[in-house]
Amino acid sequence: MKILVVGGGGREHAICWALSKSNNVSRIYAAPGNGGIEDIAQCVPINPMNFEELIAFAKNVGVDLTICPMDAPLVAGIVDAFQGEGLTIFGPNKHAAQIEGSKSFAKDFMKKYSIPTASYEVFEDYEAAMLHVVNSEFPLVIKADGLAAGKGVLICANIESAERALDSILNKRIFGASGKTVVIEEFLHGVECSMLCFCDGENILPMTSAKDHKAAFDRDYGPNTGGMGVISPNPHYTRAVSLRATEEIFKPTMEGFKQEGIDFVGVLFVGLMLTEDGPKVIEYNCRPGDPETQAVLMRLDTDFLDCMLACVHKKLDNFKLRWKNSATCCVVAASKGYPGEPKTGFEIYGLRDFGKDVKIFHAGTKKDKDTFFTNGGRVFNVVASGKDLEEARETAYKTMNSIDFLGMHYRKDIGDLTDMDTFAQNILAIINKKRGDNIVVDM
Repeated sequence: MKILVVGGGGREHAICWALSKSNNVSRIYAAPGNGGIEDIAQCVPINPMNFEELIAFAKNVGVDLTICPMDAPLVAGIVDAFQGEGLTIFGPNKHAAQIEGSKSFAKDFMKKYSIPTASYEVFEDYEAAMLHVVNSEFPLVIKADGLAAGKGVLICANIESAERALDSILNKRIFGASGKTVVIEEFLHGVECSMLCFCDGENILPMTSAKDHKAAFDRDYGPNTGGMGVISPNPHYTRAVSLRATEEIFKPTMEGFKQEGIDFVGVLFVGLMLTEDGPKVIEYNCRPGDPETQAVLMRLDTDFLDCMLACVHKKLDNFKLRWKNSATCCVVAASKGYPGEPKTGFEIYGLRDFGKDVKIFHAGTKKDKDTFFTNGGRVFNVVASGKDLEEARETAYKTMNSIDFLGMHYRKDIGDLTDMDTFAQNILAIINKKRGDNIVVDM
């Protein structure tokens, strides 16, 4: 089969790598791809939002399956566009992608189908939102309703910070139309857990667990990013938690989709908070997470193409996933200035084949002949596998220490279990005015 992967980040590199192992894949294209993807796929310079050009390319080269793991094209209706031209594509249609495209839609959905989540209210009017805030307990979480490039969620410690957040979103419209509506919800205490789930419109099949690390610096300090590292499995996601999440969250979510006429085919990302009262949903995403995908796919022992075809052809009911008896640790190398304005264009030294237990997935790189250069905020991911988390972490950091570029920075504590609860502790520090007034959280 000929496969087209839409995107050019670390997640897309991992997907191309997983597909390259399938005996049923003859050719892989990536639009636009990146320097690392070039080694296993043909990169084509097409913007992921240019559906017309993507469709023309897919028809011209005879693509059998297109995969879109990006939020913006999915929310904008890339699946509808491809299907309208008779092309097979893996991902949810525009109607289903609302689950990420509108946070108020997602919260109303959870409320309607009794899916555990934080209590919330939705507002379009600044004055009404402020009236709610002054009568609420802090901290509060304020979210712009639509996609906001990972910058639309703020945790506010007091009335002053909430007032600034609401003024910025509703009055100043810093997120444009995405901030026409806001969701204000309670802050949940606990440990975060990322769950990626295959869906075929009728059935939902959770993958292995993972834990993302969002903050830029060690011990969860600094601004939040798209993700600075991941471990899999998440040691807090026990069998008991899994059973409860299945009965209280995953199954009701799919049943709710069917009741609402939502034909969700693709990967549903369910962001959980593991609280003292049980798992609760923080967010839904209509696509696989980045960098969760990189860590999870390293452990997948089932042909990834078969997984997607089972979803597309609605044959997930008897499908079985096999996982390697291992752990993975993914560490992200970022450019100086990230998550603000990254400094790019620097040569990357030390990239090579590190053996079967290590994969380097490129995110923001470009290739000039045989030399790689930085070309984005998150530059590459070192993903290492081991018999347990400790071995995986040791291998990941040993590998990372042998690669370098000017201004490179990365967290040194990915997977450090002693730091699992530091984010919640930092929130308490904010409340006590030991740090700034709010934290921006990538949702």
